[in-house]
Amino acid sequence: MQGAGGVPHQRQGGGSGSPSNADDGRGETENQRLDRNWAELLQELRVMQTGIQILTGFLLTLPFQAKFQDLDTFQIVVYLCLVVGAIIVTALILTSVNLHRAIFGRHIKKSLVTNTDRTVRLTMVLVSLVLAGTAGFIFDIVVGRLAGILVFGLLLAVVIVLWAVYPYVVRHRAIRERANGA
Repeated sequence: MQGAGGVPHQRQGGGSGSPSNADDGRGETENQRLDRNWAELLQELRVMQTGIQILTGFLLTLPFQAKFQDLDTFQIVVYLCLVVGAIIVTALILTSVNLHRAIFGRHIKKSLVTNTDRTVRLTMVLVSLVLAGTAGFIFDIVVGRLAGILVFGLLLAVVIVLWAVYPYVVRHRAIRERANGA
C-alpha cells in the first residue's frame, strides 16, 4: 500500500489505511521514514533474489538433461518463456540496486523508495507467473498437458490469494479494528 506521493507505508502492526504516517506513533522525520522504507524494500529484494536465483539456476540446467530432447514445440516455447521471465525478474531485482547507484547522493530518496516499491510490485507479479509456470511446465512433462495447465492455473490462483487477497483482508481487518478502538 502506498502513502502520499507513492511512498509505501510501513508493513507491520496490521498496517494503516490512512495516507500519512503521522499517527503511527513512531515520531519519525520524513527522512527517517524513507530510510526505514528503503531498508525494508532491500530486505524484500534479498528474499526474492535468493528464490529467483535458485529457480533460474534450475531452469538453466534443464537443456542439459537427456529428456529435454523429447520436449514438443509447446513445451519448448513454455520453457523459453520461463527462462526469459526468470531473467527479467532478476533484472528487475537488480534495477533497484542500479537505480540507487544512479541517484545516490542526489537527495531524492523519496523517488528511489517510490520507484523501487513499484519495481517490487511488478517483480512479484512476474515471480508469480514464473513460479506457477515452472510447476505447470514440470507437470506437463511428467503427467501430461492437461495436468500442466491445471497445476499452472491452480498455483497461480493460490499465489494470487496468498499475495493479494490475504494481505487485503488482513489490512482491512486491521483498519476496522483500529476504527473500533480494539
